[in-house]
Amino acid sequence: MYTVLRPAQVESSTLTESAPDTTSAEKIVFYHAEQGKPLATPWQIALTRSKMINDSSLGKGIIVDCACGSGIQLAAHALILQRAALGIELEPRRALASAVNLQTVALSARQQDSQRMTETRVLCGDGRDGKAALKTLQNDLNLQQMPEIALLHLDPARPRNSRSHGLDEMAPRLDEIFTGWAPYLSQGKRGPSLLLDLSPRLSHQQRLQVEEMVDSVWPQIDRTWIWTSRGRGRVDRLALWLGSISIPNVARRFVRIPPNLQEEPLIIDGGEPISAGDGVPVKSRRPPRKGERVSLLDAALVESGLAEVWLKKVTKSEAIHWGVVEGRRPQIHHDHPLQLEYKNHLLVQATGKIVALAHTNLTLDDVDALVKIALEHDIRKLTVRVSLEPTLQPKVQGAIDRQLASRHGKRTAFVVQQPGDEMLLLCILE
Repeated sequence: MYTVLRPAQVESSTLTESAPDTTSAEKIVFYHAEQGKPLATPWQIALTRSKMINDSSLGKGIIVDCACGSGIQLAAHALILQRAALGIELEPRRALASAVNLQTVALSARQQDSQRMTETRVLCGDGRDGKAALKTLQNDLNLQQMPEIALLHLDPARPRNSRSHGLDEMAPRLDEIFTGWAPYLSQGKRGPSLLLDLSPRLSHQQRLQVEEMVDSVWPQIDRTWIWTSRGRGRVDRLALWLGSISIPNVARRFVRIPPNLQEEPLIIDGGEPISAGDGVPVKSRRPPRKGERVSLLDAALVESGLAEVWLKKVTKSEAIHWGVVEGRRPQIHHDHPLQLEYKNHLLVQATGKIVALAHTNLTLDDVDALVKIALEHDIRKLTVRVSLEPTLQPKVQGAIDRQLASRHGKRTAFVVQQPGDEMLLLCILE
C-alpha cells in the first residue's frame, strides 16, 4: 500500500530541514528529512549526469527512481529529459521532501503547470514491488494500462561511516530491484535503460559481482562504468549505466566536475571492460633523477582505470614511471612537461621539476635542513605533499612557512617523498 504525493500540489510547511544548494547557480533551496542532506546528490552533479543521457536512445515511458531519497537526481532527470517522473521512498518525510523538491525545480524552470508535472508522482512505500507501484500510478492517473519505464534509476542506501561494505548491505538490494522491475522496462535502441548509483567504496571484485547480477537478468547488456569527481582526491559518485543509456563502445568514463558552475565537465572515455582488470597502473621501481618531472595526479582518475588513457593525450611519446599508484597522491615521473590545455589542469595536483634530493624523512626535526636546501634553490614557498600524521602535517607546514617568510626567494615548489625510501624530492612548480 502506498501513500500518493502529487508534487504539483504538495506544501513544504511541515518540513524544517532545508538548505540552498551551493553547486546550483540559482542557489536552489532543497528540502531534506531524517538527516538526508549529507546523502543528497549535489545539483551540479545531478544536472551533469542527466545531460549525459541521450533521450533519443530511450524507449517510451516515464523516469522511475525506486529509492529516490530527497529526489534531487530524479528532478534533474525529469527536467532535462522532459518526462514525467515516479519517485518511490520508504521514509515518509523524505518522500515529502522529494515531492517538494520536484516542485521546486519545476517552479525554477517555470514548468510547474506542464503535462510532465501533472503526471509526476512520489509514492511513499516499498520500492521493490514494480507491479504494485505502477498499478498505483495507473489508478491515480486513471490510465488504461500501466505506464512503461524509459529509465530506471536506483541509488540504494548503504552503511554510513564505513570504509567498506557488502552488496547485501544495500537497501533495497540490486537483485530485489531487478526482479521487481525488469518486466516493466521499455526497450530503447539498445535494450532497457538502467542507472545504478553505487557506492564509490566498492572494490573491483564487488564491481565484478554487480556485473554478474546484471548478466543474470540481462545477459551481455551494454554497460559503461562512470566515475564522477569534484576533486579533493576522491570519487564522489560511481555508477553503472546499462542498456540504452550506456555510452556506445565506451567501457569506462571519468567525469571531473569543475569548480566553476558555468563550465562544462572534463570527460575522459576509454579503457578496458572491468572484466579485463581494474586498470590501475603498475608501480615501477627506479631511482629519481634531478631534472626529471614529478606530477601528482587526481586520485579519482587513477582509481577509474583511465589515467594512462589520459596521459597519452597530455604527454609526448615517452616512458611514464609510476612511483605511487594508490592513496591520495598518485605520483608519476617523466621527462617532458605535461601539455595541460583545456581543463586538464584539473587532473593534476602539482607538477614540477626535481631540483634537489634530500636523504631524510620529514619531521619537525628535519625542517631546518629542508629549509636550508630550499633557500639554496631560491624557493620562497614550499608546499608539503608528503603523507604525514594528521596532527603533524600542519605543524611541519607551519614551521616551513615561518622560516621562508623572512627570506626573499622567488620560486614556488613542493616536496614529495620517494616511495619506500628516506628521500625527499624538492620540485619547482611548472
